[in-house]
Amino acid sequence: MSLLAVVLLNIAVQFMHLRLDLTQDKRHTLSTTTKQLCHSLNDHVEVVVYLQGSVNSGFMQLENATRNILKEMSLSGNLTFRFVNPNDLSDSQQQALIQSLQRHNLHPAAIYETAGNARRSETIVYPFALVRKATPKNSSNLYSGKWVSLLENRRDLSGAENLNRSAESLEYKFALALRTLEQQQPDRILFLEGQGELPEQNTQDVQSLLAQHFDIYRGALTPESDCLNSFSAVIIADPQRSFSEADKYILDQYLMQGGSLLWLVNGVRFSEQVLEDEGFTPALALDVNLTDMLFRYGVRINPHLLQDLQCLSVPVDVSRNADQPQWQPMPWTYAPLLQSSNLSPVTANLSPVSATFCSDLTAVGDDPDIRHNILLASSQNSRITLVPGEVNLNEISQDPRLFNLSYLPVAMSLEGRFLSLFEHRLTPESVVQKGDKLTVSTQAKQIVVASGSVISNDLQQGQPLPAGYDRYSRMQFANRDFVLNSVLWLSGYADILSLRQKTIPLRMLNKTQLQSGLTLSVTLSLILPLLILAIAGVTVQLLRKHRYTS
Repeated sequence: MSLLAVVLLNIAVQFMHLRLDLTQDKRHTLSTTTKQLCHSLNDHVEVVVYLQGSVNSGFMQLENATRNILKEMSLSGNLTFRFVNPNDLSDSQQQALIQSLQRHNLHPAAIYETAGNARRSETIVYPFALVRKATPKNSSNLYSGKWVSLLENRRDLSGAENLNRSAESLEYKFALALRTLEQQQPDRILFLEGQGELPEQNTQDVQSLLAQHFDIYRGALTPESDCLNSFSAVIIADPQRSFSEADKYILDQYLMQGGSLLWLVNGVRFSEQVLEDEGFTPALALDVNLTDMLFRYGVRINPHLLQDLQCLSVPVDVSRNADQPQWQPMPWTYAPLLQSSNLSPVTANLSPVSATFCSDLTAVGDDPDIRHNILLASSQNSRITLVPGEVNLNEISQDPRLFNLSYLPVAMSLEGRFLSLFEHRLTPESVVQKGDKLTVSTQAKQIVVASGSVISNDLQQGQPLPAGYDRYSRMQFANRDFVLNSVLWLSGYADILSLRQKTIPLRMLNKTQLQSGLTLSVTLSLILPLLILAIAGVTVQLLRKHRYTS
């Protein structure tokens, strides 16, 4: 009877998924947010992972981590997954896969390894997954859905650290893809026009990124006071002309009704073209008539130019012979690499963000209903330059002793109940009032960035480069992720963004200590077993001699 019970128990266990997560960081446990999201799936969702067939141990670990988290998600909702080796696909299928990835600015990764015979080998891996609603196998578009990049690749981190970061972000990326896929009507995002904001060609990269999750619009304000109410967030990207009082009123009333605003506003006016042509350019305070409005909401953009020793480099001709230029990279302190805060889900685990000619922020007021969080700041070796002044290429070499300021805020989030700028002002005559004028907002959110360059992308042969890409160092900074996270937070994705704060400690061996004790370890490993064997043999012989001679 007991044997039958054991057999039945073994059969039952085969159909049950029982696992206890005893890890301190709960790396194998899904968050409540993800479980609820999987449980609420209306349609059958399929996840196709193309990270299979790699012989690299690090990518095999990432493959296993992906498999484990998808297995947990499949137990919580109507979701299935499968792994595909891209090398097993036909030529036409591989070409279709690559074209689909390229449309989403995703590219396979090349892994270089050195074998024991010192020969270097190259392996192409596809660290991507496609999240889609299940379709028949004969569907005309097998690659429609939401693409997820499984690999985090920061140049300032080692390979092991990047793979660990990749494992940390898996739950967030899959949860975001599911949330976006399940939306019947995507949220609407507006890029505001009319005050000399960045043209579409200079925000095209960020727009294409946001378009994977939102419906993107561009346009100017109309006279109706409620013309923005259909948008979940409004982006004001580097305005150069003054806002009218009517414009400010419409933005103010949008915020009072719970709208979300992303301000990217420079505190200083300058000309990079004049700087490039003449070697210098005047720097003046940029007033677009928003100072009183932002001050009312709890923040001030200071008319300063921020300089930082942690910055990008620019090529400089150091040759004295004009006919034989010698270009060398030199630090350009007006292009700081901004540090992110791990205290906010917007910037948690985010790599540095690049900016040029940015200003700093100051939180003002003591309203307990408004919460300020610093998102981006300078390094501990920074300074400010007052305006009016001049930016000169001859200022590249700077005295480090002058950089005596630390962690100056450049981006800040504000959340709470804001007071209207027009609480004690008349409604501008040109505004067509729809409904009552509000003087206190419902719960609302704003993010203020004292630089328009954070969202801007350069152009190369008429095509947009990724925002945050530096052509000289060929390094990609986290501008795209920062803007995306900001818009997600403003649009009500805070629960999904909180998953970005998940951390998995990377416990690695101390290579220095390991190397220093290597000789002793090898010696003990070789001698100690022989010594134990010799002692045992001598002991046995002595015992035998004692036993048979007595």
